[in-house]
Amino acid sequence: MSSEPSPSSSRRPLPLLLEHHRASIIGLVFAVSALLLHFIWHNPYLATLTAAIGIALLSLTVSEAAEVLAERLEEPYGSFVLTFSAVVVEIILLFMILLTASHNPGSLETVKGGIISAVIVDMNVLLGLAVFIGGLAFKEQEHNEDTSSTYTTILLVASSALLVPSILQQTKHSDEDLLLSSIIIACVLFVFYIIIYIFQTKTHSHFFKSTARSRIFRYKRKLGNDGDEEEEQYDLFDTLSTGWNFFMIFVLIALIGVVAEVFASEGMRLVETYHFPVGLAGLIIAIISVAPEIATAIKAAKNDQIQRVVNIAMGASTASIMLAVPILMGLSFLTATPLTLDFNTLQIGALILTIILAWKTTDDGYTNYFEGLSHLIFFVCYAIITAFM
Repeated sequence: MSSEPSPSSSRRPLPLLLEHHRASIIGLVFAVSALLLHFIWHNPYLATLTAAIGIALLSLTVSEAAEVLAERLEEPYGSFVLTFSAVVVEIILLFMILLTASHNPGSLETVKGGIISAVIVDMNVLLGLAVFIGGLAFKEQEHNEDTSSTYTTILLVASSALLVPSILQQTKHSDEDLLLSSIIIACVLFVFYIIIYIFQTKTHSHFFKSTARSRIFRYKRKLGNDGDEEEEQYDLFDTLSTGWNFFMIFVLIALIGVVAEVFASEGMRLVETYHFPVGLAGLIIAIISVAPEIATAIKAAKNDQIQRVVNIAMGASTASIMLAVPILMGLSFLTATPLTLDFNTLQIGALILTIILAWKTTDDGYTNYFEGLSHLIFFVCYAIITAFM
């Protein structure tokens, strides 16, 4: 696909463009409403609610622009754009909550819960829902088994690394030892992520490319239809050049950052006032940040592109641990309370069990609806536990 707009795209009617991007417009309305409710009308309940909806819808717009870039850049770079844009939103949300830690002790636990919950949601809700829907439509879907094998290995190693500060916390080491070990582990994870990037894009990029062509696209091509023409006909991002799409993503993420500040300050105040479980608060934050990826994954599953689903789910989970953790650790030193990586037993246990489940459901290169349902049931169990802790 060309990175420059086609001549016909400039003649697309404005009303149809607005209709195609209805979610973006609604997201802007909710974002502005959240700012007004926070700064002028001082309504914490509606400010938190409208901010959450605005962030989710604006993040969906970010994912739409990223999806256009992903189609142009192809794999594995395409999945990097999709996952990186989502992880940036996650980092912004969690950092805004981290800024409230000086007057809200529960903020640190919410951030830790948000980090782990992002992986839980990616690997169980996103992967599970997409595999379930794709399995109902196609009975079985094929993906590159090297992809899931590599990612589950990476995630198991990363989870083991996160165990180090947690074990030190249980063995009664000093706070200085805990902080130092957290810094070392964060640096190790970041270096490991750089090596993974080289592995994925340079030396072993074939591990992350599809081994089967979409049956939907093959059928539409056979009928003389490129499959996406009808949907992309009025897509603004498809008419923009690659550079402008990157610029639009940057602007949208900056706007999300402003609204995230409202969500964090008002939301954490409500959590403290009503003694809302911090683990469940972290889970809700993860769902908000991952929602756009879920929509993208479901669309890919319906188009028989399960390889993209695996790349998004596992790639985003990898970035959530190996990129978000070091960045949040670094940013925490700008606040009064540095972040440590002493996750609780439930979080580490659920993380490791999630990775094992993903390994078992994807290791043969085929997925079906039962495997997707297994991930969804696991998530429901985790959500129940966090709600009652």
